[in-house]
Amino acid sequence: MRFLGNKESIKLEISGLLKEKGLSHKNLIFFDAFCGSGSISDALKDSFDIVANDLLLWCTIYTRGRVCAYDCNFSKLGFNPFEYFNKSNITVEGFFYKNYSPGGSKRMYLSSFNASRIDYFRQKIEEWKKNDLLSENEYCYLLSCLIESVSAVSNTAGVYGAFLKHWDSRSVKPINFIKVNSNKAGHGKLTYINEKVEDIIGDIKCDVLYLDPPYTQNQYGTQYHLLETLVLNDNPQISKITGSRSTAPIRSDWSKNYKVNILFDKVIALTKAKYIVLSYNKNGLMSKAFIEAVLKRYGKPDTYTCKKIPYKKYGNFKTKADADHFEYLFFVEKKDSKDVHYESPLNYIGSKSKMINHIKVNLPIHISNFIDLFGGGFNVGINIKANKIKYNDINCYVKDLVESFKTNDTYDYLLYIQRITNKFGLEKAKSANYLCARQYYNSLPPERRDPILLYTIILYGYQQQIRFNGNHEFNNPVGMRWFNDRVLEKMISFSRVIKENKYTFECSDYLKIEDKIQSDDFVYMDPPYRLTTGSYNDGKRGFKNWTIRTEKELFDFSDRLDKKGIHFMLSYVIEHDSRINLEISSWIKTSGYRVIYLDTIPGRKRKEVLIVNYDKQN
Repeated sequence: MRFLGNKESIKLEISGLLKEKGLSHKNLIFFDAFCGSGSISDALKDSFDIVANDLLLWCTIYTRGRVCAYDCNFSKLGFNPFEYFNKSNITVEGFFYKNYSPGGSKRMYLSSFNASRIDYFRQKIEEWKKNDLLSENEYCYLLSCLIESVSAVSNTAGVYGAFLKHWDSRSVKPINFIKVNSNKAGHGKLTYINEKVEDIIGDIKCDVLYLDPPYTQNQYGTQYHLLETLVLNDNPQISKITGSRSTAPIRSDWSKNYKVNILFDKVIALTKAKYIVLSYNKNGLMSKAFIEAVLKRYGKPDTYTCKKIPYKKYGNFKTKADADHFEYLFFVEKKDSKDVHYESPLNYIGSKSKMINHIKVNLPIHISNFIDLFGGGFNVGINIKANKIKYNDINCYVKDLVESFKTNDTYDYLLYIQRITNKFGLEKAKSANYLCARQYYNSLPPERRDPILLYTIILYGYQQQIRFNGNHEFNNPVGMRWFNDRVLEKMISFSRVIKENKYTFECSDYLKIEDKIQSDDFVYMDPPYRLTTGSYNDGKRGFKNWTIRTEKELFDFSDRLDKKGIHFMLSYVIEHDSRINLEISSWIKTSGYRVIYLDTIPGRKRKEVLIVNYDKQN
């Protein structure tokens, strides 16, 4: 069977990897999510219970026929169908004869004789099935053999997007009804599905998830339309030129740039599998860096494996120069969902992305409503499990940026970034283009300043910081960063989670929303630190600076929460570059709040703490 991207050449590598990881012959369920021509399902059917799925029905049926070939004895039929077909010369001038051969059209997919024989084979198989002479496995097996037989005489270059203009020598030979290649080993439990994997992934019970998605913009539905029609046997309306059926229902988003990234994140996040295996071409739409970032977010980094598997590829004069053909084979063991942490796509100064573990383990077990009072980049709130989560920040530009990931479709967001990047020619360290984009943003009235436009410009600014001047004009200089795959992964995973949960957003001075805080709320505070200065609290950016007075206001606010019985956690710095904040030390001692000392982060000369008012010291 000629099939784009089939895994015949690397099935031993995949089998060997699973044996190396100790997963074979352990009564585990293997989910072959893009089963294609069934190479991997057939190779592993004696080592795992198999769940095989594909968006194309012909792939699911072909895989089933291949995997269960040795279960088919045709006892109800009462004779050998291969001998029956090959001894006869009966023809039928049916759909294939009329539409895919010169017998009834100008198309040259098949010779007239072979097309009429295919019509006969298909008609007879369906007749046997309707008369209950075939089991479901035998029906699929004969259809898979018919697909194999068609592939052997088709006048194409291997796919059915177009036919050859001259007859290939093999296409004019009379068709034989031949057997599909199948592993003779026995098998465990077999299940077959014909769905989009992204629609069913959360419902599939499996131990090992194997992904072999499309890696180029080629649509398999278009390339193999003829085989889909052969299996469906539905005489569809077809294109007057190519003869293709409508492929809209079987178009895959895995063949679209950015959509494949979004889907990959979703599938890895939602799968119930403990182990994930992915084969992917080095020239695929997703980069190795992006795939690695996703697998390490949801998987245990110490289990991550990536192998380079060389393979032979069909080549022409355009591809002969590129002799380094290989696929990546990835493996990772998934983390428990509670250990998966998400990172804001904003490079926000003072981010708590490295401290999420410390924060989460010191929270109360049950939180009804969570308020991220100084939300910033939202690294904390995005990782909290609660009925409702409220984001607040005094900087409305930052609040709008964070909220934009929830309110905008992620794919549309990415296309917008691409358009703006192309429009202004944004690249790292390309100052003139960057300043042009920045000036355009600042020239707009405040109500027309799109946060997506701002985010795009931020991506190419110095350290991707969020900086404004006293007139609230964005003034970060050009930088050496860009919209790389690490940032892309953060954005996609962050955007998915923020859309899935109940978040509300507010832009206020925290003191002005005190009356809205209820007794069942938990308040998390990560204010500016008086011993350190960021671009948001130096008093020069049009926003409130942070002084001893504002620090005292925070202490009083926290005490009022405590008197109302409202639990809080305060992140703060009590020591920085040998300077000690005596005021906060005194306040903690007077109030009796519990202090949790955090591990020092390499490169930071400061002592950070968490201050909580539950489990008091006195």
